[in-house]
Amino acid sequence: MEIIRSSNFTADRAWGAKNIACINGVTTRLHWTDKPYEWHVNDGEEVFVVLHGHVDMYYKVDGEELSTRLDSGDIFFASKGTEHVAHPIGEARILVVEKEGSI
Repeated sequence: MEIIRSSNFTADRAWGAKNIACINGVTTRLHWTDKPYEWHVNDGEEVFVVLHGHVDMYYKVDGEELSTRLDSGDIFFASKGTEHVAHPIGEARILVVEKEGSI
């Protein structure tokens, strides 16, 4: 058993993570960042939950780049094949649920 206070979590580098659980090949990780990630496509589905802060999420639909602002409590679901990149506004803490070993 463990209690995790996400608002206190930091990492030594952008997108550093704390592994919380791996259940049946699906990982749950808490990330801290203050820098953008990189454009990528996961090899499975991804659930991206902003726990603290704000994140501009950029994604492509039929080759067109779109974006939306995610605030604390907002969830972004990337279906398999969704090209996307997260840009935090200052510091952000994010819970990511995805296939084990995914990008």
